[in-house]
Amino acid sequence: MSPRLRNRILVGDVRERLRELADASVDCVITSPPYFQLRDFGMAGQLGLEPTVGDWVEELRVVLGGLIRVLKPTGSLWLNLGDTYSRHHRSGAPPKSLVLAPERLLLALAADGWIVRNKLIWAKTNPMPSSVADRLSGTYDVVYLLVRSGRYHFDLDAIRLPHRSHRTDRRAGRPVYPPPGQGAPSWDSDHGNQGLAALHARGQVGHRLGKNPGDVWQIPAANYRGAHFATFPEALVERPLLAGCPERVCRRCGRPYKRGGRVSRSQLGASPPRRAPRDVHRFKHHYRVIRTRGPLRPGCSCRAASQPGLVLDPFFGAGTVALVAAQHGRDWIGIELNPDFARLANERIANARTDRATTQASSERQAA
Repeated sequence: MSPRLRNRILVGDVRERLRELADASVDCVITSPPYFQLRDFGMAGQLGLEPTVGDWVEELRVVLGGLIRVLKPTGSLWLNLGDTYSRHHRSGAPPKSLVLAPERLLLALAADGWIVRNKLIWAKTNPMPSSVADRLSGTYDVVYLLVRSGRYHFDLDAIRLPHRSHRTDRRAGRPVYPPPGQGAPSWDSDHGNQGLAALHARGQVGHRLGKNPGDVWQIPAANYRGAHFATFPEALVERPLLAGCPERVCRRCGRPYKRGGRVSRSQLGASPPRRAPRDVHRFKHHYRVIRTRGPLRPGCSCRAASQPGLVLDPFFGAGTVALVAAQHGRDWIGIELNPDFARLANERIANARTDRATTQASSERQAA
């Protein structure tokens, strides 16, 4: 991927601008295309206002077909979709019926060779109120995880959640914590029910880095109040980014780096550390690091320099994917049809960059 295209918004039709990206150059795609017949963005050539749901499916198949070329074999696609209700038979469903747009698209993508690995439920904790009295309010959207091969980059350890209970000494009935800095065995030797039984026998509640977050994510809808009113929340982007987009990749072969070494946990005492990392958690009368991982290591033998992983959002909107990518040290590319939205996104990204610089400078002054 040319450095001039990294961290840049390409303005124009996604079906045309995708051709500028090199083959197998993108590590991860996170996007939310326009839902079927939900909003009119006032742009010629926009997706989402096709006369039938079948036409909408075919248009998105063209776009996602272009993603097959630019996505690395180890890459993944995270696709946020929502459904809508039919107003007329010509839309492709009886009036008042859900048109089943996500399901129709997924069946088409599976026929195109995509592997559907997960159907994630985004359960909105602050859903829009509805005045409809003859059905239940819609309170969720879906996020699909799709890949092109059975082996792909997926860093589950980066998104694990803290266990709600903690390890206990069964004889004494009290929590057990290793001394500060003491290593802990890796998870690799524990598989299936046998591994879980062995953990329980040792008084442990699960994986030392935390639990799998599962496929139901309770996240509030975005509270962004700019001109683009279809912005998805940063929290919905963070987990796909951390799991699907590697921190570093080999500049020569493009393979992702991986974290090696053992997991460690440290008891920090009754007071929080002065500069607490994100993985410090409070447990009653003490603080404990429970998610310390080994250093990044190359996944190849090239011995070449590395560069940040690259995430693409082909329906960029207000630039939420770029904001989250920059927070976590990844590079990004956005494609946006509407030049007004592209300007809005550039402003958001610039403001966020300024805020991060100010916060970092303030933290360094406090540490000094």
